[in-house]
Amino acid sequence: MSTGTQPLDVTAIRQDFPLLSRVLHGKPVIYLDSAVSGQMPLAVIERMAKYEREEHTNVHRGVSTLSQEATDYFEAAREKVRRFLGAASIREIVWTRGTTEAINLVAQTFGRMTVQAGDEILLSGMEHHANIVPWQMLAQEKGASIKVIPMNDAGELILDALDGLLTERTKLVGLVHVSNVLGTVNPVKEIIARAHAKGIPVLVDGAQAVPHLQVDVQALDADFYVFSGHKLSGPTGIGVLYGKLAHLEAMPPWHGGGNMIRSVTWEKTTYMAAPGKFEAGTPPIAAAIGLGAAIDYVTGLGLDRIAAREHALLVYATERLSTLPGLRILGNAADKASVLSFVVEGIHPHDLGSLLDGDGVVIRAGHHCAQPVMARFNVPATTRASFAYFNTKEDIDALVSSVEKAIELFK
Repeated sequence: MSTGTQPLDVTAIRQDFPLLSRVLHGKPVIYLDSAVSGQMPLAVIERMAKYEREEHTNVHRGVSTLSQEATDYFEAAREKVRRFLGAASIREIVWTRGTTEAINLVAQTFGRMTVQAGDEILLSGMEHHANIVPWQMLAQEKGASIKVIPMNDAGELILDALDGLLTERTKLVGLVHVSNVLGTVNPVKEIIARAHAKGIPVLVDGAQAVPHLQVDVQALDADFYVFSGHKLSGPTGIGVLYGKLAHLEAMPPWHGGGNMIRSVTWEKTTYMAAPGKFEAGTPPIAAAIGLGAAIDYVTGLGLDRIAAREHALLVYATERLSTLPGLRILGNAADKASVLSFVVEGIHPHDLGSLLDGDGVVIRAGHHCAQPVMARFNVPATTRASFAYFNTKEDIDALVSSVEKAIELFK
């Protein structure tokens, strides 16, 4: 959704986020950890509370007015996701518990159908563990192998390697859209096109992309696209699997139980069509409705304006942090989202994270569930600051000041 070039009213937006008014260790909270969880605005919190307070019941199959209303709200949220991703049909949107479950669902259904002994699964060198471990489990089960697209020192994938990596043995490509460590925005459309030219399907991990970029799954031509609600200013416990309908129709159910069946006898069960056959049991109704409200909120602000705001913050933070002695930023890709990972000579990231926390600056320190990335850059962990549209230059100044204090302390 485009809202023109008018900049965001950040002062007004900040009033929508209760956590930003908290005091931590006697200091106002500076929240620079949106890559792990985006803060929920009041509109999302209140919409979920309204469901729990006034509308709470189960969905589908119920004949009561309440159940029919809840079903309408639940399915309306699915339609919001469809529009948000540019999917062709509501049947292509499957609710999951998050990105991790969505990838596992594809690995244990489509992957099991597709991958055989001697085959290869191609992943990028900057994947989150959620897009590594399920494929390793499948490869071990099937006798297949994992291949990796390498990256350069700037944190960009080396696309020249693709010609040698995409072979007749490659049965699937798994690719992160935006790196959670480096902030790199990968050229997924080009990679998908090159894979499809050889008949190879592609799954895109969009967990870090959807908060920052306008995504159109049809324009990308992704076979599968996955993300989590809590990265998008929504609640935890809800995620989305987009899959091309032809794939979803061919895939078998993963979980069994109520809600995903047409009929059950002692001899045989018949299943619902997609997406129902993948949604066994009572779904996360409040969380789905909350994700729908989060999509309303961010699209109301305008993803183009969000991207412009966050890019300006990234540029400012990069300039300021780059002046600090002994500080090295990991990942200097030409196309980056608002994520900055860095290390400071002589200070372990966990120690730095604790010192920043004492100043009320909330960041992430660790390997960020991306240990192969840490190995590529020869570090055990990083300090990661990630910026959202509600952050300010003053927030970044507070981060820089706190890092400066730590550098002085460790001299």
